[in-house]
Amino acid sequence: MKVVIIGGGEVGFHVAKALSEEDYDITVIDIDPQKCRRASESLDVIVVEGNGASPQTLIEANVGDANYVLCLTRVDEVNLIASQQAHELGAGKIIARLRNQQYTAKNSIIRPEKFGVDIVIHPEKAAADEIMRLVHHPFAVQAIDFEAGRLKMLGININKDSKNIIGIPISKICSSNNDFRFAVIAVLRGQETIIPGADFEFEIGDTAYFVIKSVNIENLMDLLGRKITKVNRVMIIGGSKIGRALAKGLQKERINVRLVDYNRPKAGHISHKVEDTMVIYGDGTDIEFLRSENIQDVDSFIAVTENEKTNLISGLLANHLGAKQSIIHVVTTEFIPTIQEIGAGAVISKNLSTVNAVLSQLHSDKTETQIATFDEIDVDVLEFQPDSGSPITKKPIKDLNIPENSIIGMINHHGKIKIAHGESMISDDDTALVFSKASAISKVKKLFHK
Repeated sequence: MKVVIIGGGEVGFHVAKALSEEDYDITVIDIDPQKCRRASESLDVIVVEGNGASPQTLIEANVGDANYVLCLTRVDEVNLIASQQAHELGAGKIIARLRNQQYTAKNSIIRPEKFGVDIVIHPEKAAADEIMRLVHHPFAVQAIDFEAGRLKMLGININKDSKNIIGIPISKICSSNNDFRFAVIAVLRGQETIIPGADFEFEIGDTAYFVIKSVNIENLMDLLGRKITKVNRVMIIGGSKIGRALAKGLQKERINVRLVDYNRPKAGHISHKVEDTMVIYGDGTDIEFLRSENIQDVDSFIAVTENEKTNLISGLLANHLGAKQSIIHVVTTEFIPTIQEIGAGAVISKNLSTVNAVLSQLHSDKTETQIATFDEIDVDVLEFQPDSGSPITKKPIKDLNIPENSIIGMINHHGKIKIAHGESMISDDDTALVFSKASAISKVKKLFHK
């Protein structure tokens, strides 16, 4: 399958990196020689240096033969023109990254469809959606939906309250809890990602990544010694697109929202746009200001200014001063593992949210593809449908030679989902959700192919 990615920045690079581990023929186009060099040296892709909106560049990249064209530059207008050119050249499905959400508004004069765009990804909306999931799961540092929300992957810090699982092998924990099933698909210990086996034992300070049916989350929290509390008070630092989108979304849920911005005119302007949100002029990095706003009573503190250093500092302060949950937005994805190791709270990046939104769209068209990637853990999520007579269909999971550094988390049988375990059998009618390090993906594929 041929994929052309227009834009080799953070989003384009990470999408190319994720897809290059699969059976895709990938071409990356960028006008910046440095970005082209990075992609060429780091990834197994074809690189074309040039303007992605230029017909000559697109013809050179054989865009007309592409099954997918992903227009992922930082400039909306370039993405739209590139989409139109790709459409005229005969490309298959076209996905465009557009920051300006007015293009998809009902009263928009110019619609993306007129440019041949099939699917639009709004980065800020993708990030806001991810933050909303975290607000609904304040005990987690990561929350991802699968199977239309019926299945969750939750990243949870293991602390002294989790005495029911600390120092006990996973196999014993699972056998002692027959009321519900869960899978531990990864553990972050320091900056090392571990795919745990049956004899793995948790330590205080680990971040464990659980896969569980949504209906069983409360049972998991009981096992971990955590209480599920309702979020009533939210403070948002930054009147950015993400901040405004969050304020509008949260106020619909009757949550008390305060939005803080350091720009007085901007704060005044925003106050007329989000009527049910208290908008405050203030500095999220000012300790006295945070104390005066009773930061210790805030259920969820969200730092989403346009300055990631401000977000980092304010998020660290809020966490230290007693906010129950701290969510920090960063642009530089390299910061994510270190911030999580410090334990400052949940960290999200609109770039990574966009990458996962693109991968999710590709997944909807293909039975075997990567559907999520992470910067904090060295694990990818893939969905497979086995070939008839493939090795995976012949034995229970416990009797298969499952590659090291991979784990089967979920099986979907005709729409009914179940957490995979040793006795589980997978048929060629099923789809399976697999969590794997990149080094094991090729071995995993062999199990699902005849």
